[in-house]
Amino acid sequence: MSFYRGMTCTNVAIAGDGGDPITAYVAKPEGPGPFPAVVLVHHLPGWSEFYIETTRRFAHHGYIAICANLYERSGPGTPDDVAARVRAEGGVPDAQVIGDTEAAVKWARSQPEHNGKVALFGSCSGGRHAFLYACQKHDVDACAELWGGRVVMAPEDLNAKTPVSPITLTTDLSCPLIGIFGNEDRAPSPEQVNQHEAELKKCGKAYEFHRYDGAGHGFFYWHRPMYRPEQTMDAWSKIFAFFGKHLS
Repeated sequence: MSFYRGMTCTNVAIAGDGGDPITAYVAKPEGPGPFPAVVLVHHLPGWSEFYIETTRRFAHHGYIAICANLYERSGPGTPDDVAARVRAEGGVPDAQVIGDTEAAVKWARSQPEHNGKVALFGSCSGGRHAFLYACQKHDVDACAELWGGRVVMAPEDLNAKTPVSPITLTTDLSCPLIGIFGNEDRAPSPEQVNQHEAELKKCGKAYEFHRYDGAGHGFFYWHRPMYRPEQTMDAWSKIFAFFGKHLS
């Protein structure tokens, strides 16, 4: 994989779920391509610096990358303030996230320098949403789920915004999946990851899971105490190898 020191980065407007205009941050490597694409599905803390920086990281590695602001409808403010409002509202509906993500996938596929392949990348709630999307849609070629919380949900946790436990849709998974998990995490717990993996095996899906000792929830997040650099760099190498295999 070449590294692209030059890139272009900007905000674009896309038509999200229901036709609502939402903003997405995009980064493209220099050159004519063709380049594969990655759609980033941000986590519960929102359209944060980590996700903006990670969008550029993918462009540096030769991907057209786009990360939509899934919280746009909750108004302006810092990512922390907006995420607090979203939490107070009980989160965003799964269907809305799917619609917004579909718009980002369509944008990626419309780019003239695109090679025709698209992957999803999401962590925490974004990992859950990425997996859910890959089970409900058939327009992506690979999916990276990082410690997706609430892929396994109890019946009492379902509601109008989250009406289905994603694990029950495993049979409909439409692309290869890579999962990254910390063995000290509790959301998902190692037991839930085992359930997740057992269902993938039962359904005959193409997947690879990587589990890390000494790592808990969010261990990629360099700005938080849970950051684990050694495990993070190994996991990144696994993700880039996986995407390289399925998106070239």
